[in-house]
Amino acid sequence: MGMETFAVQPRDTAWHTLLYAAHHAFRRDLDRLAAAAAAGKGQASHVRAGWENLKEQIRLHQELEDGWLWPRVERAVRGHRAERAVLEELRSDHARLAPLIARVDAAMGDTGAGDAGAGGDLRAAVRELSEALERHLRHEEASALPLARSVLAEAEWVALAAEARGRCEAGTPLFVPWVVDGIGPVERSRFLTALPKPLRELNRVTWEPRYRKRRLWSI
Repeated sequence: MGMETFAVQPRDTAWHTLLYAAHHAFRRDLDRLAAAAAAGKGQASHVRAGWENLKEQIRLHQELEDGWLWPRVERAVRGHRAERAVLEELRSDHARLAPLIARVDAAMGDTGAGDAGAGGDLRAAVRELSEALERHLRHEEASALPLARSVLAEAEWVALAAEARGRCEAGTPLFVPWVVDGIGPVERSRFLTALPKPLRELNRVTWEPRYRKRRLWSI
């Protein structure tokens, strides 16, 4: 899949940036999990902690999209069959990911991961999940997010950002340091600058130091 550089898409605002940044972080963490599996280290505690965080970030991302973003886009394209089909396919994508995540879970739960047996199962499970998630993200980036940009007013993107920001402050403070983990200085600055100053300060003083102490993926 590759550690492609996160880049803000043309015409993006801070609200769109949050979504693309999460996509980059999903790809990065699955690359890390694949590398750990290939090295026979899928049972390492920090790898397992990284996987648990990745699952939670995927869940929260899908929850924000399915519960907030896509319903608003769907209302805006009511009566347009082709556009509604794009959204239906996204929901199907999310449903297809659930059993693949469960398969990785099962392989991570096995003991004795090595060159064969559980280790091979984990490598295969991660590969299958990575391929399915990549197809989904490319579809979302090529079709669904451009559709959302074209039909939602700026006020709705502002409201989406407020919703995401509220979730960070209330119970998901790992999101911001997770996104900027390992990205280049230019991309890091671009992402953090897109956030309100109070969130940047929270990340600098509290969130990122706590995140670094967890040493996710460290083996």
